[in-house]
Amino acid sequence: MTFLPTIIGVTLLTFVIARVIPANPARLWAGGVKAKPEVIEMLEKKYHLNEPVIVQYFYYLKDILTGDWGLSPVTHRSILADIKTYFPATVELAIFSLLLVMIIGIPLGIISALKKDTWIDHVVRVIAISGASVPVFWLGILLQWIFYYHMGILPATGRGIAPSKTFTGLYLLDSLLCGEIDVFLDNLRHLVLPGLTLAYPSIGLVARITRGSMLDVLSAEYIDYAQVRGLKPSFVFKHILKNASIPIITILGLIFGWLLSGAVITETVFSWPGIGTYAVGSITNMDYPAIMGVTLLIGLVYVFVNFIVDLIYALIDPRIRL
Repeated sequence: MTFLPTIIGVTLLTFVIARVIPANPARLWAGGVKAKPEVIEMLEKKYHLNEPVIVQYFYYLKDILTGDWGLSPVTHRSILADIKTYFPATVELAIFSLLLVMIIGIPLGIISALKKDTWIDHVVRVIAISGASVPVFWLGILLQWIFYYHMGILPATGRGIAPSKTFTGLYLLDSLLCGEIDVFLDNLRHLVLPGLTLAYPSIGLVARITRGSMLDVLSAEYIDYAQVRGLKPSFVFKHILKNASIPIITILGLIFGWLLSGAVITETVFSWPGIGTYAVGSITNMDYPAIMGVTLLIGLVYVFVNFIVDLIYALIDPRIRL
């Protein structure tokens, strides 16, 4: 139950911030300056905008607890229906980016630790620094220019061809379930540039965390003792990885939450129809129910990811179960 204060805090903070914006959402929803007073009044009553802020919040919290995330005055659909439409695209992009982070970042960190203070170590550290300093939008445009406009081998925007049937909303998985290999390859090509753009800042971070964790374990006395006893290098290396994995798993969990919630710029650059695009449109149109729905969703994602990370901790280190 420790996640409840986090969720309540997220809903409260988002609600207050949305309500203190100096604009009447009912007027915007009703048509702006040409809105009729009776329509504005009807919308204010429908969404409890004429009530005190604290009362509005409790109405909102009650609806959330009963599974009613509200209706969007802009799209005229339920918030959950809109999220169901947009969120799978972001999930697919985040999973693909996380795989890139793991496949590239962890080996770079391991190699950097094993080759400490060599030119390889220096190259990895430069990659880590550049990942933290290069603007995402600039990197995305650069990759588009190189691989689409100059080389013409990868698409610049969009998500790709939709499978004939959608089961999960994840085009790669659905295309495999439908046996449509050509659709799978098309969607994979569309994922490469936005996935790499979104993953690059985290690749350097994971490489740096992996390097530091590996160096800490390598300097431990029990590693020296194991090597002196003549244990096989593969056996020693296996235990080094196991003991160095806790910080890596922690940062990967945080990164996955960030990939889901921080893909707004990447989705904008690549015209990716995900939850970030939906959030930007909601903010532009002052769609308060949608803004709060997206924020609540991201909060739930972080709670879920932290729960999964805790389970993995317990599997790796039984002492954590105590």
